[in-house]
Amino acid sequence: MDLQAMDPNLTQPDRRVLELLLKDVQKSYKASPSDTSASQESQSQIDEQISILEALNDENNEKFQPTVFTSWDQEDLERLPRPLYQYILQPYVQWAKGVVRRPTDVVFLTHIILYLATSVPSAIILYNRFSLIHGFCHWIMQALYCGPFTLMLHNHIHNNGVLVKKYAWLDQTFPYLLEPLMGHTLHSYYYHHIKCHHVEGNGPDDLSSTLRYQRDDIIDFLKYWGRFMFFIWLELPLYFFRTKKTKLACEVLFWEVGSYVGMYVMAKLNFWPTLFVLLIPFMQMRIGLMVGNWGQHALVDEIDPDSDYRSSIVLIDVASNRNCFNDGWHTAHHLNPLRHWRDQPLSYLKGKQNYDSGKALVFQNIDYIMMFIKLMQKDYEHLAGCLVPTGENIGKSKEELAAMLRTKTRKFTEEDIQKKFRSKKAS
Repeated sequence: MDLQAMDPNLTQPDRRVLELLLKDVQKSYKASPSDTSASQESQSQIDEQISILEALNDENNEKFQPTVFTSWDQEDLERLPRPLYQYILQPYVQWAKGVVRRPTDVVFLTHIILYLATSVPSAIILYNRFSLIHGFCHWIMQALYCGPFTLMLHNHIHNNGVLVKKYAWLDQTFPYLLEPLMGHTLHSYYYHHIKCHHVEGNGPDDLSSTLRYQRDDIIDFLKYWGRFMFFIWLELPLYFFRTKKTKLACEVLFWEVGSYVGMYVMAKLNFWPTLFVLLIPFMQMRIGLMVGNWGQHALVDEIDPDSDYRSSIVLIDVASNRNCFNDGWHTAHHLNPLRHWRDQPLSYLKGKQNYDSGKALVFQNIDYIMMFIKLMQKDYEHLAGCLVPTGENIGKSKEELAAMLRTKTRKFTEEDIQKKFRSKKAS
């Protein structure tokens, strides 16, 4: 649990937050319980980092840095050959700032251009001149794209777009082109994620709730995935009917069934291109969405499962935060679904005391896929090694942390759910 264990490819905000957390752990072993100076010093360092992160995100500050690419930061771009940086990259960034809604989000336009320039032409060529090698290459490309695209779409659906009004035509049309190619059925992510998941918050009425499953058991996961895979087209409309949202029920049924019919028709007309362009990405996405949500909501507090702090987790890692727009800050996202993605690490520092008192779990050097794998292996020792001790967990041994994590994956019975959730609703 030392600073050298940090991934060097972490984003700058993630690295700053993680350094503070690891220093807190180190200080706890040295400071006496009555020593208030250590606490004051820690708060002073937090305040300093808050100021730095605010400057990085403030477009009116001279230290402001837009995100242009996920893989390279501003200092990396400045090391490019001068003609490339000055005459190609800088003009692109200046133009792109006027296309996206927030100057921080140049990266969204970069990704939209990338996908439209690669995925769409590749799919067209496959339908016109199919080859098995091209089909496999297309699948690999889409597999690499589907995570970042889905999290860009995540920002899109939470904010009703990512581009300015002048480019509304692009903002509203690119999902229709790209969602099917990435494995999404049209609009289903919006209806399921925004109108169900964030309304219910992994509670008992959330169709993707993990509560009723043993969350380190592969059989229970297969039940969870199978329900989503084969029945979401029916369950989601029925959920909206139950909650008296008839318009949403009809819309989601139309788009979901319409997407299935579209894939069936395309497969009948030309099977092999459709297999690689639509069907494999669809299966891949349906697995990925459930593995991801399982990882996000596998560790649920047995005492207060209705708490946003205790029903989701924070990951400080490269795959989630650098490549997928701070998806690792999942607790922060549930606390405020409309918060801008770049503000998640900053919000954590500002609310650190609430995270500590709320018993939120923070991990490093692990992403949701590996979280899922380690849970299926019941490898709680590995998970404990990735846990960054905060709050009352500081000072606990690895064995104690592993035992604590094991309690967070237990299946809730219907009696448990009645006690933990129904009583709250009644009050």
